[in-house]
Amino acid sequence: MKKAMKITALVTLIAIVTVLLLGVGYVVYVYAQYYRHGDNIDILSDKSIELKANASNEFTAMTYNIGFGAYDTEFSFFMDQGVDAATGEIQTGKYGKAVSKENVLKNTNGSIGLVEANPTDFLFMQEVDTKGTRSYNVNQYDTIRNSETLKNYNHSFAENYHSAFLAYPLNDFIGANNSGLATFSKYNVSSNTRRSYPLDDGFAKFFDLDRCIMISRVPLDNGKELTLINNHMSAYDEGGTIRAQQLVMLKTIMEEERANGNYVIVGGDFNHDLNQAKFPTGQERPDWISDLLPSDLGEGFAIASDTSIGTCRAAERPYTKGYNYEVVVDGFIVSDNIDVVKVQNIDAGYLFSDHNPVKITFKLK
Repeated sequence: MKKAMKITALVTLIAIVTVLLLGVGYVVYVYAQYYRHGDNIDILSDKSIELKANASNEFTAMTYNIGFGAYDTEFSFFMDQGVDAATGEIQTGKYGKAVSKENVLKNTNGSIGLVEANPTDFLFMQEVDTKGTRSYNVNQYDTIRNSETLKNYNHSFAENYHSAFLAYPLNDFIGANNSGLATFSKYNVSSNTRRSYPLDDGFAKFFDLDRCIMISRVPLDNGKELTLINNHMSAYDEGGTIRAQQLVMLKTIMEEERANGNYVIVGGDFNHDLNQAKFPTGQERPDWISDLLPSDLGEGFAIASDTSIGTCRAAERPYTKGYNYEVVVDGFIVSDNIDVVKVQNIDAGYLFSDHNPVKITFKLK
């Protein structure tokens, strides 16, 4: 009996030590794999277009966060959390990766269909995976840039998410992933530059994106440039401290471009409430949302957004219109030498992403 107890105790001890060693080894692996891209990196366009933009033209642009092809209306994400307004019930998302490869392909192609149904001169896309566990290794950037319409555009890609294999959440590992920003232009782009945003330097850096912007320069026939800035700010930033630092950096870059006489348009997912529009909901306002006000931008710039429908849904549960919290976090910032003709939030019903695309029509002064 005593011998059996000793054997049981020994086996238990070995199991505990093994688990501890595996845990320590995994932490070492994650730390060893972590790195950040440098700042001010030149990015070559994957395809160049020679057509030069005429400054007297009326232009159009679209911004669209495609949610790595996972977020159809039934998807919920493990890092999102919401609160029922009536009961106070805390709701937490379920999945770390898309439900299936078929879903990723369906949603990616659905997003492409929306873009092709609403053609524009310029396109800013976010959360575009090139390889990832969460998107079943579907190269979304290749799929998008080879689509019937966009294959004829100048296209560039800046990576802003690269992770070791993350064994979290335990029910659905998010795994190892590579993702980024993609910018498309019907006209010639002379250069692209990746600028690294400030990030949380704590443990959260292993789960957040390596946030960045991509600056693309479109030469105009009047000798000036149209500066396109593809933007994706932090979302899981308690208190908004990191986003505030990112906004300071963005403002500095915008002001420098404007001071050089360029036209500046920033498009993307700001992860800020751009216009404080209210939509029917059964949930409380999430803690992660901060307001971006015109006064935050400084002189010479304005927010261009539409209040008709939301552009982002709360994703801790499947989407039910009128219940999930909705907010406008996608849109544009424009310099004062640009006339905004129209901004339109396109009602895609969140069929292929937790974001709806936004289209802007504008003229250069």
